[in-house]
Amino acid sequence: MSYSVGRVAGFAGVTVRTLHHYDDIGLLVPSERSHAGHRRYSDADLDRLQQILFYRELGFPLDEVAALLDDPAADPRAHLRRQHELLTARIEKLQKVAEAVEHALEARKMGINLTPEERFEVFGDQDPEQYAEEVEQRWGGTEAYAESQRRAAQYTKEDWKRLQAEADDWSERYTALVAEGEPSTGERAMDMAEEHRRHIGTWYYECPYEMHQCLGDMYVSDERFKAFYDSMRPGLAEHLRDAIKANATRHTS
Repeated sequence: MSYSVGRVAGFAGVTVRTLHHYDDIGLLVPSERSHAGHRRYSDADLDRLQQILFYRELGFPLDEVAALLDDPAADPRAHLRRQHELLTARIEKLQKVAEAVEHALEARKMGINLTPEERFEVFGDQDPEQYAEEVEQRWGGTEAYAESQRRAAQYTKEDWKRLQAEADDWSERYTALVAEGEPSTGERAMDMAEEHRRHIGTWYYECPYEMHQCLGDMYVSDERFKAFYDSMRPGLAEHLRDAIKANATRHTS
């Protein structure tokens, strides 16, 4: 079976012009031509296109992609293993950054009482102060910011470790719940949204349902929050936002 350039463009989410360019530079030359001279792509061509798009997503320039794919010593499994390793490393780095952003944007200036050594021990290689200026600009005049500052000033290293452990445990359980197919309006999802709200109230500042819904909206509208939650599982940011809204409705209606 072979496919037209238009169908392949539709499959891959690229433009026909992009496929023409890949053909012109020898990166993806279709295996067949129709009687009229039109490009026809085989399943093997689609496999190569998938590899190209994986590497492009990882930021590789086209000439390096061509060199990698045309290396006679490499096989498709080797490419997939390499791409998986690179993507995993990127996700881990992105998750660390997003975690720091989440804590900061929820009006917490972390690590006030920690030494530099303790700060890196608790938070890894992400400096918890790096978003402090943005936090103060966005939230500095609010009662929630003032409250979070007051609480954070009293926390010890062990407090921060316990806080993070609770957050990690919640993340693991919510990710599993979504993976099981629990709808955002389901009882378990709403219960975990309520647990999320109470965690904020316990550690940072009082978080009424209206404020919690604003945070849920931000988890989707702010690309850094969305990247953080979706790195756990694709679509999780929207799922959590909807669960937060459903939980607020059942408690306030």
